[in-house]
Amino acid sequence: MERIEDIILRHSQRGMTKLRPYMDADYCRLAAEEIYSWKRGVVFLTTGFYVAGYPETDGPTGTAVLASVLRDMGFRPVIVTEPENAELFTIRGFEVIPAEVGVEAGFFHQMISEHQPVGMISVERCGLNAENDYANMRGVSIREHNAPTDVLFQIAPEYSIATVGVGDGGNEIGMGNVADVIEKDLSLVPCVVKVDHLVIASVSNWGAYGLAAYLSILDGKHLMPSYDWAADYMKETVEIGSVDGITHERVTHVDGFDESVEQEILDALAAEIDAELAQRAAV
Repeated sequence: MERIEDIILRHSQRGMTKLRPYMDADYCRLAAEEIYSWKRGVVFLTTGFYVAGYPETDGPTGTAVLASVLRDMGFRPVIVTEPENAELFTIRGFEVIPAEVGVEAGFFHQMISEHQPVGMISVERCGLNAENDYANMRGVSIREHNAPTDVLFQIAPEYSIATVGVGDGGNEIGMGNVADVIEKDLSLVPCVVKVDHLVIASVSNWGAYGLAAYLSILDGKHLMPSYDWAADYMKETVEIGSVDGITHERVTHVDGFDESVEQEILDALAAEIDAELAQRAAV
């Protein structure tokens, strides 16, 4: 069977394959096993990357798919993002904690105290970079549009809370794990925020789908939503207001890839889940 890590790194265009030699071969499986080990309780998920006045289509769909799986497993997923992004998740019944731009660390300490999360996951979320700024892939600051949800991941060790980050470029929460490689081999100003487990993918949605696939395998049930579920959800987010991160168009494309590529990835992951579960059943 094809490794799930290979599937989520298909069609690489941003050099993520250059990071792979510096990571465990089964990095996505290890991250999923970490999540699976958590006591069933609140999980904070943060996403929403500001692009040309809107959140981009990469991030919310992956987060919703992963949150759906977590909910089916008995967790309570809670999305942390800007207030204007809340509807992207309430349309699927997910709980949202709005975080305003400019909030300080005390806000996030209070959030942890109130909700006692068992873990935190970031999917395509901008993190503080080596120049003490929040910047997009073009190096343009988005600080005035980006709530500092990365603070949650910076303070998580104080509470012994495990963290997972999913990224596809170098400026996302978690890329601090390989910041030196990103700076040297990708010639980018990297995010410096670290996580316990980093998941890289050609598209961050795909990294979240990879986690959902592995969690399904670990749980022994096909929990990952279908391509049709994800496509319908993405269509709704575009209608609400989200754009392709590359073209800035309000279309159901992600990072310049059309729907057929998104379907290819989700269908390949679904096939891996079914093959693994069938093999187990035959033993």
